[in-house]
Amino acid sequence: MSNIIRLSILTFALAPLAYYLLSLYCVLDYFRGIRRLPPIDRSFAPPVSIIKPVRNLDREAYKNFASFCCLDYPEYELIFAVADKDDPVIPVIESLKKAFPNRSVRLVTSVANLGANNKVNNLCQSVHEAIHELIVISDSDVRVEPDYLHTVVAPFLDAQVGVVTALYRGISGRGLASALEDLGMYTDSAPGALVARKLEGNMRFAFGWTMAITKRVLAEIGGFESMVNHHSDDFELGNRISELGYRVELMRKPVGMVLPDESFPEFLKHELRWSIGLRNVRPLGYIGMLFTHGLPWTLLAGAVALAAGWSSIAIAYALAYLVFRLLAVWTTANWGLGDRQIGRKLLLVPLHDAINFGIWVGGFFFNKIVWRGSVYRVRKGLLIPVVNRGAAH
Repeated sequence: MSNIIRLSILTFALAPLAYYLLSLYCVLDYFRGIRRLPPIDRSFAPPVSIIKPVRNLDREAYKNFASFCCLDYPEYELIFAVADKDDPVIPVIESLKKAFPNRSVRLVTSVANLGANNKVNNLCQSVHEAIHELIVISDSDVRVEPDYLHTVVAPFLDAQVGVVTALYRGISGRGLASALEDLGMYTDSAPGALVARKLEGNMRFAFGWTMAITKRVLAEIGGFESMVNHHSDDFELGNRISELGYRVELMRKPVGMVLPDESFPEFLKHELRWSIGLRNVRPLGYIGMLFTHGLPWTLLAGAVALAAGWSSIAIAYALAYLVFRLLAVWTTANWGLGDRQIGRKLLLVPLHDAINFGIWVGGFFFNKIVWRGSVYRVRKGLLIPVVNRGAAH
């Protein structure tokens, strides 16, 4: 191998390290800005309809739902949308209604099958059922604090804000898979969102764990009815709203995400589904992620340097990867999102990065996913149900 090729590889291997430093800067810049903001104006409190599309039982489902019944907010309703009338989550919702008789909690089960995405079918029906103009959509595994709605609605004081979304702080379950999934927010999702926000001037996507929007703005993009066959409704919502010239804004505080007690194979399937979806909605960005994977580049650079007898360079790459990566993750999790338990998970970051690279590669070769018990193929961002032909006989 010539020195030109060696130097080229070593140069490319600097890209992930530069990305880690950029993400660290964006995280510090964003959260410093948040800390300088004046207190939220609690007099701005338009009535809100909270919509929760649910299917089956998540871990600690009752506690998650109950947190939405204890919000310090003058007027809001809580709508649960369930497509299957025999879904095991329904008794939990009925128990919630009995425990909070003074809270407006409604259950919608008459959901029309408008398209392949069952969650979006639920959203379509729920928006029609919602009483209030301002809608807050929240995933079923989210847990919130009493000031949640005040934090969500505050950005709407600016008429240019079209969607408000959120980052999350993980509430880990037991086992390795849950800890690795928790790291995903701190290693990829939050830094990536804040880098995009800084470089593009506006986020062009939202996160499903919280998406707030008015009915008026939602109607401008054709409502959720225009997304019933899309895999990534949160990406579609944020992207379409930003194309209209509105801003996608982050709320000041993260929500809590109660992560499942899943097996390692289940974790891999979940992460692969996310990668397949991302490749379909942002194909060029997905390819560009090659230069954000620091571990394989560090190993390649180290091998090239050692083969050339440049042991000090190999050590420098390894140290730079560990220092920059761990510092960025710790800063995002602890200083930014308030996860005081991140120290226990930092040693898992290289393992997470190795798995994440393998899943990224796998995302180029697979298009079949299993989502909440249903099987689909993903093609150009659209969900195509896979029919079990044997079931028809």
